[in-house]
Amino acid sequence: MSIKEVLVPDIGNFENVEVIEIMVKVGDEIVTDSSLMTVESDKAAMDIPAPFGGTVKEMKIKVGDKVSSGSLVLMLDTSSDTTPATAAPVVTSFTPTATPVVANVPPPSHPAPEVPNHIQPKHRPDPIAAHVEFVAGKTAHASPSVRRFARELGADLSHIKGSGPRGRITKEDVQRWIKGELAKPKTEAMGVGFGVLPAAEIDFSQFGETENQPLSRIKKLSGANLHRNWVTAPHVTQFDDADITDLEDFRKSMLDEAAKRGVKLTLLAFMMKAVVNALRTFPQFNASLATDGESLILKKYFHVGFACDTPDGLVVPVIRDVNKKDVMDIARELADLSELARERKLKVDAMQGGCFTISSLGGIGGTKFTPIINCPEVAILGLSRAEMKPVWNKATKTFEPRLVLPLALSYDHRVIDGADGARFTSHLRLMLSDVRRLLL
Repeated sequence: MSIKEVLVPDIGNFENVEVIEIMVKVGDEIVTDSSLMTVESDKAAMDIPAPFGGTVKEMKIKVGDKVSSGSLVLMLDTSSDTTPATAAPVVTSFTPTATPVVANVPPPSHPAPEVPNHIQPKHRPDPIAAHVEFVAGKTAHASPSVRRFARELGADLSHIKGSGPRGRITKEDVQRWIKGELAKPKTEAMGVGFGVLPAAEIDFSQFGETENQPLSRIKKLSGANLHRNWVTAPHVTQFDDADITDLEDFRKSMLDEAAKRGVKLTLLAFMMKAVVNALRTFPQFNASLATDGESLILKKYFHVGFACDTPDGLVVPVIRDVNKKDVMDIARELADLSELARERKLKVDAMQGGCFTISSLGGIGGTKFTPIINCPEVAILGLSRAEMKPVWNKATKTFEPRLVLPLALSYDHRVIDGADGARFTSHLRLMLSDVRRLLL
């Protein structure tokens, strides 16, 4: 047995530098130039290499110790040294400088992916300036600059496979590993049920005949927007019923006059007037949340959008300044915009600037549904098919047949509380039940 001392080599003017990492332990078999530990001063970090190979018999330092040139690192049994006799010695020199590590390692054959901005370190200390000549037969490891880079990004080098000579880990290896980790589904980190798993690739033709039908451009765009709106805005839906018996009677009494003016008078025109009245009463519904989430942008105008069904998908034209128009004017614009949408002639600016959206399925059917908020708006009103229902009359103590319209108000819970959501639908119900209030 031949026991030798391993000392800290000449590291220039560095004195009492801190040991920040130890790469070996008692019993490890090492070869010449194996990295034993990393020390760090206020200007640089550096690896301390093994001057010869053997078996570690005793450690003389630990993480946190201060060392200088000549400090005892460990005791090494060199009788087990398997380093080839022809191996050239490692030449190292350490000089404080602001230039990065220079190593005679050939560049990668292809550019490495960039690390995303949100995980780039905000501050990187001065890198070590070391010229390292790598020798054959050495254990794979990483240079001090790569170790520092990995520490700053929180990357575990033990999980990274090196692509450099003899398996040495490079900066590009760390970058690729970080990118791969970011691309993985985050179900474990986010908790059970909160992560979104990638869609399963299924060959449906194995079960029977299929046909691949491409989505229209409108459905592609609206689908992406709807998904974003659904997952970013915490939705709550308030359901209510409005008695529109008198309103419907009034609407029907106005049909002949509307026809003479070339207007198709629908319930939606009255709904827009009722919505504007409610928006005036509850201004937080006529608002948008600032992108920083710190304030609410209250709007002093009243532009109301309506969901329009077209052969290519759903679009939302906007009627501007509804508060300044009567129901006949609103009805005319509803018809004009709907026709343009179905004929694919609707301009982009006709779908911008909305404060609130109404989605009506009354002409198709259904009893209730949950509309998705048209962000950056904070609420949307869904209308289902009106039905005759028996309603209790307290004055006569009898049930009377009344035309009841189901309402579904979805709102962004970051902006609107449940109590305000209920007050909003209650106000709408009151406005719709008395046409005189609506026309004020």
